[in-house]
Amino acid sequence: MTATIIDGKLAAKNLRAQLTESVAKLKADKGVVPGLAVVLVGDDPASKSYVTAKEKACAEIGIYSDDNRLPENSSEEELIGLIQKLNQDSQIHGILVQLPLPRHIDENKVIMAIDPDKDVDGFHPVNVGRMNIGQPCFLPCTPHGIIHLLKINNIETKGKHAVVIGRSNIVGKPVAALLARKAEGGNATVTLCHTATKNLADFTRQADILVVASGRPNTVTADMVKPGAAVIDVGVNRVEDSSYEKGYRLVGDVDFEAVKDVAGWITPVPGGVGPMTITMLLYNTVQSATMKAQC
Repeated sequence: MTATIIDGKLAAKNLRAQLTESVAKLKADKGVVPGLAVVLVGDDPASKSYVTAKEKACAEIGIYSDDNRLPENSSEEELIGLIQKLNQDSQIHGILVQLPLPRHIDENKVIMAIDPDKDVDGFHPVNVGRMNIGQPCFLPCTPHGIIHLLKINNIETKGKHAVVIGRSNIVGKPVAALLARKAEGGNATVTLCHTATKNLADFTRQADILVVASGRPNTVTADMVKPGAAVIDVGVNRVEDSSYEKGYRLVGDVDFEAVKDVAGWITPVPGGVGPMTITMLLYNTVQSATMKAQC
């Protein structure tokens, strides 16, 4: 048996096409152009590359992108002042502060400063709380993308056993909450594993749905996977490889080549969960603009 490859690039392309139509309709009917403000502090190459990709994605579907770049030595007060200004800007429907921030800036204070109604990353405690009690809110982008991939690939979650490896506030905890909630794409029985979990394979072998966000290559090998399971690999790791021009290749947290012969479905790295993250950010921004237009 060879697993069905879950194509995140295709899923993202299809959803962005729908969003392009929504943006055009919003502009024609309400005169509203969704606006996303992106804030980058410092010159981290990975962050700069990611921000550039987000800005390109905004342009592709017709979202107004407001680029805010601050020097590495900017103070916490300067950053929060900028966020407060963006909170008041009626042209801005979503605010994204690129993480990680320089060490002298408190990420929690920065997240708290963002208006929850413009928190399109879904990181503000108000949105986390709304998510956990089932109220409408902006869902965190990567977990939301995972749920979308499961849905469009007709992978049933109701009554299934989902095992999540990783307990970060960005992926592990929220995806566990979404899989467990009483809603479409949820109703699973969820086990949350992490670095302190003993006998990890005992849990992963029970999983109908296995979400791996450990940040370590080969966390999951073929002998740890239940035959026919859906394996969602969130990891992105650089592995040295002289056969590649850059001297490295990207791999996930799952031993893809071995696991694909056991699993029923599997996401590749790259090209699986990754493309969905920015797409769900666009989705949240359009959602925010739509709600504002209805006020």
